[in-house]
Amino acid sequence: LSRISAAQPKIADYPFTTLEPCLGVVRVGEEESYVVADIPGLIEGAHDGHGLGTRFLRHIERTRLLAHLIDVSELASPDPAHDFEVILSELASFSMDLAARPMLIVASRIDLAGDGKRLRAVEQLAAQRNLPFFPVSSATGKGIEELKMGMARILRELAPAPGETGDETERDLEARRQTPSATVWSETDSAISHSPNERKPA
Repeated sequence: LSRISAAQPKIADYPFTTLEPCLGVVRVGEEESYVVADIPGLIEGAHDGHGLGTRFLRHIERTRLLAHLIDVSELASPDPAHDFEVILSELASFSMDLAARPMLIVASRIDLAGDGKRLRAVEQLAAQRNLPFFPVSSATGKGIEELKMGMARILRELAPAPGETGDETERDLEARRQTPSATVWSETDSAISHSPNERKPA
């Protein structure tokens, strides 16, 4: 979140760093922006109340886009496909409508990908499901601009969520905390939500 917006969420090298939503605005060019929220993590059994459970899942019921962040570093989980399926299963168990939302896959920490085997596996996973794929590194910044522009392009093509006017400002972030319009899930137990907004320069 801190690499694509001005927000300053808690950052640490362990799972479940995020316990409360943290919102920021991603700007793409001079006239376009969208709201991003770093969301508390999802674990297996969330739909039954495990972890933050339905408190988390209900927070994103109005989301329009799901982007799954998958850590491809050498120290990450060895089976990204399984981790991805767990998240999809939790979404479907909670709401088939939510599980059917548009998705994309983001391979994170590509600077620590080692021999690239895991990165290639995640890219293949995206290809098999015909999902947009974005490899990124927060440490080096590689792929960040492509991700920002890619999400903006996808959100631009989707119909606005109910209640979105395009006139939101930074002061609207707290009021929108419970109604994100698009969400980025992380295999390492974090997620981000997005509400696209068109803004004209003053």
